[in-house]
Amino acid sequence: MSLSRWAPLAAYWELTKPRLSMMAVITALLGYLAASSGDALTLIAVFAGTALAAGGAAALNQWWERDEDALMHRTADRPLPMRKLSPQATFIFGAVLCLLGPAVLWFGGNALSGVLTAVTVVTYVLLYTPLKKVTPWSTEIGAIPGALPPLIGWVAAEGSIGWVGLFLFAVLYVWQLPHFMAISWLYREDYERSGFRMLSLYDKTGRVVSLRAVIWAVPLLVLTVLAWLTNESGWLFLVGGSLLSFGYLREAVRMLTATERDKPARRLFLASIIFLPCYLILMVADRILFSL
Repeated sequence: MSLSRWAPLAAYWELTKPRLSMMAVITALLGYLAASSGDALTLIAVFAGTALAAGGAAALNQWWERDEDALMHRTADRPLPMRKLSPQATFIFGAVLCLLGPAVLWFGGNALSGVLTAVTVVTYVLLYTPLKKVTPWSTEIGAIPGALPPLIGWVAAEGSIGWVGLFLFAVLYVWQLPHFMAISWLYREDYERSGFRMLSLYDKTGRVVSLRAVIWAVPLLVLTVLAWLTNESGWLFLVGGSLLSFGYLREAVRMLTATERDKPARRLFLASIIFLPCYLILMVADRILFSL
């Protein structure tokens, strides 16, 4: 069979932004594993429902931003700018996945996890996406749906939100801001070309962007200590989580104090990618040991 026959399937797969969607799936699964209860079928529902919802939201985001994507170097090779798929097919594909994701969590997990998944999709597609053209505060708003997957996993297992669920949401929320500040600075020319109102558009020196990254990195240290003070974690997470948080904060400070910010921004971006899985895995391991 010719490889060209598989091209449409590859384009649909690309629409789901696999790496970004996988991050949502992994954080949802870690949120599930951090809970004290649950079963294999619910775990499968968390995996499938989160993957469907994240992939659908990514597809609708690209449908909405297809004209802007064509103007940016880093997104010009996406399926819609390259005309691998039609806008109509993209919209239908994304909408179907966005409907299936919450349904899978509703019936395979519980009603609250299904509702939270639907909220994630709606806020990402209908709130964050259009606001990117309106205000630089869209980053803080967009961090809300980005922080919900681990809470969805927790709720699917526990049936309620609880303090640990809120902790997971808070960690994901504040982690995203330095991460996206680094991206905003590194791709500032692309964002300006497309008309997205990122903070870097108004901050030509990068100082405000860097300061915002530092401000949002600090709460990770606070949250780590707070989890220990409230007896929700043990010494392993306190020490390991604090070291990881301090390292993340250090990279944000380096970006702030640098005279040329591109290299420190790349280091901060890399630190953000390393930090999150290590931090969440450490939390799950600590909770398992803490419960023994």
